[in-house]
Amino acid sequence: MNTDTDTEHRTAVFRAADIAKIYQMGEVQVHALRGVSLELFDHEFVVLLGASGSGKSTLLNILGGLDVPTSGTVHYLDNELTASDDSKLTQYRRKNVGFVFQFYNLIPSLTAKENVELITEIATDPMDPLDALDMVKLKERANHFPAQLSGGEQQRVAIARAIAKKPKVLLCDEPTGALDVETGIVVLEAIARINDELGTTTAVITHNAAIARMADRVISLSNGQISAVNENASRIDASKLEW
Repeated sequence: MNTDTDTEHRTAVFRAADIAKIYQMGEVQVHALRGVSLELFDHEFVVLLGASGSGKSTLLNILGGLDVPTSGTVHYLDNELTASDDSKLTQYRRKNVGFVFQFYNLIPSLTAKENVELITEIATDPMDPLDALDMVKLKERANHFPAQLSGGEQQRVAIARAIAKKPKVLLCDEPTGALDVETGIVVLEAIARINDELGTTTAVITHNAAIARMADRVISLSNGQISAVNENASRIDASKLEW
């Protein structure tokens, strides 16, 4: 658990200051983010909680270098992402960030191991693909194709693929959104294990308030703004979640 005293002495992995994002939809301007400022710390597990349209996915995409804000600044450690060109953002994503999305985006013609190898082949200091699969308890399914795996297993392969390059940051956008409760809990257990064992700064987007109980901090968003920041006195195991 991160108290105010703790965070004063921890490294801010991300520092976002007054970021806004406006999308032009024909003649209409959509304000996805409205002056958001936050810090995320090393080894921290954060849940970004909010309803659809609250701005949480836009925020995650900006932190991950997939999008840029209309105004404001974002730093990753000493690197100002908002001053980086496309090439530098690509290198930032490739070296530092693992992404997990609601839909698994596995290549159907490749086995689980081969899907993970897609990342390890371009990483500078990757994990062994089998070790990455072992972290999500799927080593024994390494030679199975996506069609031979359940939805939860496919999502865990996607997590293994994301962590195989040993990212400093793991960003997860509704990772349980397409799964039933029991399967979703298994996926959340895998994400929590990676946060604990690899020390990866982890941010999970969800609209499911129950998931917030497993985080160090919960950042709630509404209408493109941060509406609340709460710290959990203690994190509970994903296996104890109910929704």
